[in-house]
Amino acid sequence: MSEQENEEAVEAVDAEISGSATPNADRDAHVEDVVTEHGHEAEATASDPELGQSTEVEDGAPDIGKELEEKIAQLESENSELKNQYLRKQADLENYRRRMARDKEDAVSFANQQLLLDLTSVIDDFERAIKSADESRDYDAFHDGIVLIEKQLTSMLERKWGLSRFDSEGQPFDPQKHEAVMTEPREDHHESMVLEDFQKGYMLHDRVLRSAKVKVSMPAEANS
Repeated sequence: MSEQENEEAVEAVDAEISGSATPNADRDAHVEDVVTEHGHEAEATASDPELGQSTEVEDGAPDIGKELEEKIAQLESENSELKNQYLRKQADLENYRRRMARDKEDAVSFANQQLLLDLTSVIDDFERAIKSADESRDYDAFHDGIVLIEKQLTSMLERKWGLSRFDSEGQPFDPQKHEAVMTEPREDHHESMVLEDFQKGYMLHDRVLRSAKVKVSMPAEANS
């Protein structure tokens, strides 16, 4: 029993004694009963968890509030950090999209850069041939120079770019490669043949880039 409880018990005993006219023996017994009763009440209060619960909750309430505040502050900090990370990722993605779009535009705009650069050397050859012809007035030399430039050009295009020119005259007519712009009946032919090549055809690697415009024979069987 605490000191305060002892004092309360003594005060109660004094009150009982002052208001009682019992003999000494009865008075002593009465005092003992009162003291015992107060002691039992104090023990019951100390042992009863429900009676002591309110005090413990009140004592622990500030600690719980502080923990909640700290937890809220921590969650707010984590949320702010995640938001910043998300915004950075969004900015990186947008920059990546812009860079890809710019690279695509550059690829389209400069796709033929190397081809055009190769053609500039051919133009230089033409300029030199024209200048030489103006000075010498030699038609044969000018003709030979043009033929040489043409051969160099076609060779470069085939070697570096896969562009090749094919001959059609004397070949069987192939609608995948030839465009017949004129026909001629031929009794000595059993199938359509290319008689004349009006415009050369070109292949890009293994694909027809441009069909050849040709004159085609018509077999006698087709006319009959």
